[in-house]
Amino acid sequence: MSKVAILTLDGFNEIDSFVSLNILNRANGVLAYLFSPKPFVTSLNGVSVEANNNWKQFAQADAVIVGSGSRSKDFASDQGFLDNLQLAPSDQFIGSQCSGALILAAKGLLSGMAVSTDSVTRPHLEAYDLRLSDRSFSRSGKIATAGGCLSSIYLSAWMITELVGESEAISALQRVAPIGEVDRFVADALRMIAPIRAS
Repeated sequence: MSKVAILTLDGFNEIDSFVSLNILNRANGVLAYLFSPKPFVTSLNGVSVEANNNWKQFAQADAVIVGSGSRSKDFASDQGFLDNLQLAPSDQFIGSQCSGALILAAKGLLSGMAVSTDSVTRPHLEAYDLRLSDRSFSRSGKIATAGGCLSSIYLSAWMITELVGESEAISALQRVAPIGEVDRFVADALRMIAPIRAS
């Protein structure tokens, strides 16, 4: 069973964390869960949820999604938090959603790759001298970034594909697609997460 930890911090965006949690857990062979440094975490709209807060289990996850939220910039400048946040890009698939890219940037994991994020976060990422992308999803090796709340669909599909195969990603996407739009919805997602080919 491949385990995916979704880093969910105070001020988190519900769409980002919950959509990924739902889609990932629809795939056979994947177990996704919310992780936070403390047992209860509250969203930007005041929704409080219980989260796994076991750092040892977090470090052993096969994949990590760094979710976004209204306080991402604060966490990205908190050296104590960053020191505890042990990520292993050689062993784990790692993705960021919107402002979650600030935390990956602070960890030095985005150098040399195209980075996708939301329009609000983009000016803050420019301080890291990164190559910012206009795409809603960008990937390089085992690291991917997504921009725009609903691009969490792409991030989830990419992780499922990498962890347990494209057929499971297709199945999960089919189960959440709008009725009457299933084929297009799935095809668009698969096209978005495909590696960019050099022309």
